[in-house]
Amino acid sequence: MRYKHFNSANADISALCIGTWPMGNTYGEISVDDCIDAVHAMVDNGVNILDTAPDYGAGYSEQVVGRALKELDRSKIYVATKVGAARTTLKAVRTEAFYARDGRYENVLYECEQSLRRLGTDYIDFYFVHWPDLDTPFSETMEAMKTLKKQGKIRFVGLSNFQKNQIIECQRVCQVDAIQPPYSMVVRRDEELLKWAVGSRLNTFTYGSIGGGILSGAFRTEPSFEQRDPRNYFYPFFKEPHFSKVMKVVDVLDSIAAEVGKPTVQVAINWQTQKDYISTAMVGVRTRKEAEMNCGAFEWMLTDEQIKLIDDAIAENIDFDGSDPRINMPRRNP
Repeated sequence: MRYKHFNSANADISALCIGTWPMGNTYGEISVDDCIDAVHAMVDNGVNILDTAPDYGAGYSEQVVGRALKELDRSKIYVATKVGAARTTLKAVRTEAFYARDGRYENVLYECEQSLRRLGTDYIDFYFVHWPDLDTPFSETMEAMKTLKKQGKIRFVGLSNFQKNQIIECQRVCQVDAIQPPYSMVVRRDEELLKWAVGSRLNTFTYGSIGGGILSGAFRTEPSFEQRDPRNYFYPFFKEPHFSKVMKVVDVLDSIAAEVGKPTVQVAINWQTQKDYISTAMVGVRTRKEAEMNCGAFEWMLTDEQIKLIDDAIAENIDFDGSDPRINMPRRNP
């Protein structure tokens, strides 16, 4: 495993982060036992950070993670979760809404307690505001984060899906330690934001690091997902005319994989984690086999020439206006 130094945590944290969106039972049916085994396999291979959220299956992913943590040394695992965008927010609960962004002070404190209970822990390492709540002053949300830090319930503050001006506004109230935007070969809108963040001593998590799986080599024809699967709306490149363009990039990943004798997914993970402006890349896992294959990427590295081949393929093919998945996400606020 390769590690990168996190400034606020003053710790070396794995360049690969356990992503748990699939463990919310949203990417198709899961085996909880397999998911727990996958988390343990990642840890066995040197991964020391995981990320979850109440929005992943209305708290279900956090419950699965909580079960996995029971069999691990909690002091050696950095746990990240989120607040303010789920069916579990006070706004959603009180209005019976399916989904709500809620950055109000009372909701941040309420959701933190719920997450701690589901995770079976008494503190959260990285607590991210999941999405900006434009109906609530950021100052109010950040005051709540300051309160949680004083109470010892969270250690570090993060912002997910926030833009630079919003991050700066939040920093006026509370120290921000990390950001979490989408980023991969096919989602590069926030590349300059990532570089700015690292230059400002903010650590960076990236989600969708292998494009919801499209860069893993698992898809060769345009897929059809269950209606509830978030890949139907969150990632535009699983549908034509974008899908075939991404496949041209995957062809290049395949050729490099064949050259080095490694799986295609490891090529994608290396392209992501070898970048100095990415502190840790979140990649979802559901089985021990997936976990071990992902971690195997850190047994080798791409050369500069191989990276250039990939970058050239991206520049030639990824020209669609789907680089920001947020534009396709329905805002289902009450």
